[in-house]
Amino acid sequence: MKRSFGVIGLAVMGENLALNVERNGFPIAVYNRSREKTDAFMANRAGDKDVVPTYSLEEFVKTLERPRQILVMVKAGGPVDGVIEQLKPLLDPGDTIIDGGNSLFSDTERRTADLEATGLTYIGMGVSGGEEGALNGPSLMPGGTKAAYDSIEPIVKKIAAQVDDGPCVTYIGPGGAGHYVKMVHNGIEYGDMQLIAEAYDLLKSVLGLERAALQEIFAEWNETDELNSFLVEITADIFKYVDPETGTPLVELIVDAAGQKGTGRWTVISALELGVAIPTITAAVNARILSSMRPERLAAAQELTATTTAFAGDRAAFVGKVRDALYCSKICSYAQGMALLAKASADYGYQLDLGEMARIWKGGCIIRAGFLNKIKKAFSENPALPNLLLAPEFKQSILDRQAAWREVVATAAQVGIAVPAFSASLDYFDSYRRDRLPQNLTQAQRDFFGAHTYERTDRDGTFHTEWASPPPIA
Repeated sequence: MKRSFGVIGLAVMGENLALNVERNGFPIAVYNRSREKTDAFMANRAGDKDVVPTYSLEEFVKTLERPRQILVMVKAGGPVDGVIEQLKPLLDPGDTIIDGGNSLFSDTERRTADLEATGLTYIGMGVSGGEEGALNGPSLMPGGTKAAYDSIEPIVKKIAAQVDDGPCVTYIGPGGAGHYVKMVHNGIEYGDMQLIAEAYDLLKSVLGLERAALQEIFAEWNETDELNSFLVEITADIFKYVDPETGTPLVELIVDAAGQKGTGRWTVISALELGVAIPTITAAVNARILSSMRPERLAAAQELTATTTAFAGDRAAFVGKVRDALYCSKICSYAQGMALLAKASADYGYQLDLGEMARIWKGGCIIRAGFLNKIKKAFSENPALPNLLLAPEFKQSILDRQAAWREVVATAAQVGIAVPAFSASLDYFDSYRRDRLPQNLTQAQRDFFGAHTYERTDRDGTFHTEWASPPPIA
């Protein structure tokens, strides 16, 4: 019997998505370029499932019913192009290739144009949720033509995470929209993770809290409306784990050098190209880069000292202030991500529904959080909302908590603890809320050395001044 869906690439995500599709009633065929991987998958995980293993792309394609629907789960970049080139001569008009990896959105735009010209359809689909989400229900962000999405909708609606207001999938938009939204999702994830790491650093390094206290605090924070989220939840779970060999909390034995796969960096580059400020996300990417310079940091620690003062405040109260600072900063991180999505939507013609983006992130994905309901509500009430900071609930939340937020950032500076994402978030808030910034001087400097001209506050037009020859003072 012909299979209704095919999966190419049987690494962890590919395997789990394949099993998810099969469990939801769609017979599948699978292919991996390594026969050993296919055999291991069938022997260990899929032997009793409605799965047909294949050992060549020709056999794989012949096994699928038409129009064929093929999910490609291979490494982004050249490997995706390689699979597409091998598939193209084997497919027929109307067949659909779905790229479920973290591809750069501009690559997806190029591939879409190329394949659509041959009669094939192409979907760039962001997938979030890690291996557990892939198996049990991820957040899916498919972009491409609406007709292509409609053809796969019965499957993706079944395999996506299910929340109170529907499956965590929707049609994102044309071209590379799906991968663009997934890229920004990952940028927000970078910001969220860095903010949580800074909160941990403050509690541990300023207050000297140990594993049990840290676990209790993060577990309590996860019960609040503001901070309930997957990332806070797993942080509490991480603090539970004690290394059985050493009796030391395992997290303290992990080398403090964080990796990255590129999506955070791509988000920052895209924001620079579109002229959107995302300082919290940028700070998170920079923090990972600095962390990776570990040998250099270890040497610098022997050479560079800081003039600091010890913390002498109310310890219990400080825990609450860190919680407030984390929430305010988190709002800024999401506000920046949503602002970037809005600008990309306008510039690239994606026509994104920002409230719907928040909705499909409520389940399955890494940044799922209780307060996404508030974000959905904010954009549902005002689709043209220029910034989340102006939504009534978020505005009031920050206004109520900003004193604590400022104290936490100031305390970190006094004791010598870097909090780049907390600080960048506060700077973003303060810059956004001020009606006058010092860039009037910047414009004067640009005009001085490059005759770039400037505008005035008291009259219309564009002006240039010969700054080196000031007129006499009357």
